[in-house]
This record gives sequence, C-alpha cells and structure tokens, in this order.
Amino acid sequence: MKIGILGTGNIAHVMAKTLIQMDGVQLFGVASRYLEKAKLFAETYNIPHFFDSYQALAQSDVELVYIATPHSHHKEHSLLCLQNKKAVLCEKPFTVNKKEAVEIVSLAKKEKVYLAEAIWTRYMPARKLINKILQEKPVGEAQSLTVNLSYNITHVERLMSPKLAGGALLDVGVYGLNFSIMHFGKDLERIESSVKMTSTHVDEWESISLFYKNGKTANIVAGINSRSDRQGIFWCEKGYIIVENINNPQKISIFDDGDRLVKEVTVPKQISGYEYQVKEAIEEIKKGNIESYSMPLEESIFIMEIMDKIRNQWGLRYPSEGV
Repeated sequence: MKIGILGTGNIAHVMAKTLIQMDGVQLFGVASRYLEKAKLFAETYNIPHFFDSYQALAQSDVELVYIATPHSHHKEHSLLCLQNKKAVLCEKPFTVNKKEAVEIVSLAKKEKVYLAEAIWTRYMPARKLINKILQEKPVGEAQSLTVNLSYNITHVERLMSPKLAGGALLDVGVYGLNFSIMHFGKDLERIESSVKMTSTHVDEWESISLFYKNGKTANIVAGINSRSDRQGIFWCEKGYIIVENINNPQKISIFDDGDRLVKEVTVPKQISGYEYQVKEAIEEIKKGNIESYSMPLEESIFIMEIMDKIRNQWGLRYPSEGV
C-alpha cells in the first residue's frame, strides 16, 4: 500500500523509520509547507515523491496518509485528505475538541473513506495482555488505577502555544485517559480535576480523577514540566499489577499482598510500536472497512468529549475555539 506522511516533525521521522522496515508497505511520498524540508526528508528515507503542499500529497496516487502536523491542524488536514478520497491515520489527539472530531468522522462516513486516530497504545499487543491479566484476576479484582505520564518538554514550542493547542492534556494526558478507558471502560459517573497553568496559558501539569459507576476509580497525572516514572498501577484485592511505561508498555509485573513478585509478562519485540496501527489500517482498508476496531471512531469522539469537559473545568479554551 502506498503511504504518505503529511508533516516532517519528529513524530514523522519515527513513522518513516518504521514504515521502511515493514513488509507490504511503500513509503510513497512526504509533504511539507517548505520544499527543502520535504526534499531532505525524502532523501533521508529514500522516498520517491515529495511535495511542497499538503494538497499536492492529497491529490497524488497515495492511498493512506499519516497526519503528523500539530494538534491545531488535525481537523483541517484530515478533511483535506478525506475530501480527496484518501484514507487517513491521524496522530493523536484526534482533533482539538469533540466538535471537530464529529466533523471529520461525519465526512469519512459520508465519503466511505477509512479514518482512524493514530494513538499507538490502542493497537499494541500490551493492551490485550493487560486485559487478559485483569480478567484472570491473579491477585483479585482490580479496584483502582493510578497512571502517570510526564516529560520535561516545556522547551518544545508547540506545547507552550495556545494557537497550536499545546499543553499537557492533549499531548500526554490523552495517554492516561486512554489507558484508563481501555482497561476500566467508559461507564463514568463523574470527572474531577486540578491544573497548573503556564505563563502562556496552557496546562503544564494536571491531576484527573475518573469515578466509575461500579465504584472503581482511575487517577491520572500528566505534565510537561518534569520526568515521571510513567507507570500504570492497578490496585487489586490481594496485590497489585505494575505496567512499566504506559506510553509504550514493555513489562507487566504482578505482586501479591506481601509485595512478592508473582509473575512477569514481557511484551513481544517490535519495530517501534507504530507498526501495529499501520498494519491494522491496511487490513481494514483492504476489507473495505472505514474505521479501526482497536480505536473506533466513536471512541475517539468519546475521548475528545472527556478532554473538553476537563478543559471546561479549568476554563481553558484555545484561540481556534473562540470566546
């Protein structure tokens, strides 16, 4: 399948390095607003076509476009590709808010074109491994969950910019929310949160609590001002389960109520972790399906709705959303 990359930032490089190691994939083209950037990117990865406009890529012979531009442009670039009947794998967060998500999903369904959010943790083998352990209950029923993801990345310009929909929530907090929803479900009773804002008026650090109707809780910490251990911990009736690095799980450790290690589960080796979302997209497109089974479109909309509610609690709106 001919795959194109829209954007040439850091995440685009990770995807390119992944695609050139995959079977059944042709890294067909790359697009940037600047011809020299597109040309250099193409030369680096031996890509046959490069374009100095996103529209040119969308109107080419490409079959699937990976969107790697800033959060603020996901809706615009998804719409551009869908209008040209090109399948879309859009980097997380899906859009800036629920309204934008509904708009691109509506167009994908109307045009019958594949659309999926490229949040890699949804597609990884670790997801099934964790859920299998939770179902087997080796140390009893999981009652609560704590999860954190924080990096010292305030030097990254886009993350400090309201115009580019920066801040911790849409960049790293989205992983904690997805981790909780993947393993505890969507049947929420209420959401509570607190936040620390930057001088540029985006969220620098936040604590989010999800309360479930069945009595379970998930506590999420996310930030862009410091490095955290990135663990997800399930607190169970007779012990606890630790997932190392919720952003790319590599090991799951089960402990009993005496803090003794009961079992360790390792995750299969991978190229980068990005390959799973691409494999699924190709499989579903070939079947004639227009969405992912690992990250259904309604699930992407649901996550955006949660983040809207959290930002409303803080009074945080991006310039693109108006007053």
